[in-house]
Amino acid sequence: MRIDTVPADPSPLLALQRATHATLQLITGELAALEMTASEINALANLADGAPRTVSQLGAAVGARPTTLTSVLDRLERRGLVTRGARAGDRRAVVVELTPAGRAAAGQVRATFGALERRALAGLPPEAVAGFHQVLQALTEVSS
Repeated sequence: MRIDTVPADPSPLLALQRATHATLQLITGELAALEMTASEINALANLADGAPRTVSQLGAAVGARPTTLTSVLDRLERRGLVTRGARAGDRRAVVVELTPAGRAAAGQVRATFGALERRALAGLPPEAVAGFHQVLQALTEVSS
């Protein structure tokens, strides 16, 4: 057995954890020119469709605590990638939107995600990918 080979583990959750960390390292490496943390990349990826989100909606999408998300948004706002403002009719709700520079960066993030997905999933049958999505949905539901 090679030293850098991780032994097979019957736990899908542990395998998901390993894959997540490996994927984050790969993505942050491929997007190194953006000089962003994995959390910042995650926020941009979730805003890449261009739809504004409240901070609570974005927090749920990225899986971050409000205090963590606030610091991520502070950094993205200082870089001119997002804006935050009050929601029309509800000044308590803060809405996050991409700026033009943020849309460009988010597009680069989404393109990198798409290329990685194509490389990783190219040899898998559609049923395997569908099964993977079912597992993810089950894990999401039990965590909610």
